[in-house]
Amino acid sequence: MRTDSRLPRVLHALLHLEQAEEPLTSEQIGKMLNTNPSLVRRTMAGLREAGFVGSTRGHGGGWVLERPLNEITLADVYAALGSPELFSLGRSGDAPACLLERAANRATSAALDAARETFQAELERVTVADLVRPHAREIREHQEKRTGKVPEAGGQ
Repeated sequence: MRTDSRLPRVLHALLHLEQAEEPLTSEQIGKMLNTNPSLVRRTMAGLREAGFVGSTRGHGGGWVLERPLNEITLADVYAALGSPELFSLGRSGDAPACLLERAANRATSAALDAARETFQAELERVTVADLVRPHAREIREHQEKRTGKVPEAGGQ
């Protein structure tokens, strides 16, 4: 079964955009996410429509954050991605007149609805900025080793 990894990948990109000192190109983001720049452009376009990112063309152009990450919940990003299906499970349609199949479909649907509600509630509770807080010290140390400089206060 193929999985949809757009949500964690987009969150990863947003976290890097927050740290970037200049716009990131689709090519840079694609390399970071090990994906095609055209896929990055299509995905980021949905985030732009939601008002999370902006883009500029030309030399020095690329993607930038338009809203602080502490104002964007995971539910917001999930919605901007089109709220992909959580599970590959679905209703059976083999024998629609069969009462037993209907009972099985009701039970399955109820469990899936409960799982979706729980997932949605968790996404609404967490902002993108919350994702780095438990690891702030490790991230800062990693950046210092990588760049040789100490990031500004508030940066992750």
